[in-house]
Amino acid sequence: MSLEPLKAARKKTIGAKQTLKAVEKSQAKEVYWASDAELHVVDPILRICSSKNIPIVKADSMKDLGRACNIEVGCAIAAIIEQ
Repeated sequence: MSLEPLKAARKKTIGAKQTLKAVEKSQAKEVYWASDAELHVVDPILRICSSKNIPIVKADSMKDLGRACNIEVGCAIAAIIEQ
């Protein structure tokens, strides 16, 4: 799946803590997670997304997801707040 919408998003969260808050408040429009991220970090957030019907997109790696977020390190999970 393409990470272009995340790159182009005006407002996004980067990382587990920020993304969890956005998901709990139902602010996240779409959540992106890295396939090589540690499951104990992303799994609780993905479960909440499923229960709230928030779309989930799987990225190939933390490195790719970090690049899509315009950061120089890997990222386990991120979300679009505003397109």
